[in-house]
Parts: sequence; structure tokens; C-alpha cells
Amino acid sequence: MAHVVADEKESFESLLKRFSRKVQQDGIISEVRRRGRYQKPITRRARKASARRRQAAKAARLNRK
Repeated sequence: MAHVVADEKESFESLLKRFSRKVQQDGIISEVRRRGRYQKPITRRARKASARRRQAAKAARLNRK
């Protein structure tokens, strides 16, 4: 769980911005979206295989230069 402590004389806007950044870095939003709906095991495997292919293609592009 993301936890942010307010400093003295810190505005609400800056506190909210810090909290949003912390949530984004922790990956909470993406985790909630991923768990939001049930995925069949075959769909999950296909999604992971697609991600692996994208990673391999990206690595190949970076190594080529």
C-alpha cells in the first residue's frame, strides 16, 4: 500500500502529486486493472507470450545499433 506523510506547510496539491507518483511507481493501478476481470488461462498464456515476443524484438532492435 502506498503511504505518503505530509510535510509541514505542504500544499494538498503537492501531496496529491507525490501520492500519485508513488502509486504509479508501485504499479498499483496496473495491478488493479489486470485483476479487474477474470482471464482464462489460455488468454493469460497468450498475453505473456506476446509480451515475450515484444521484449525479444525490442532487445534485437537495441542490439542491432
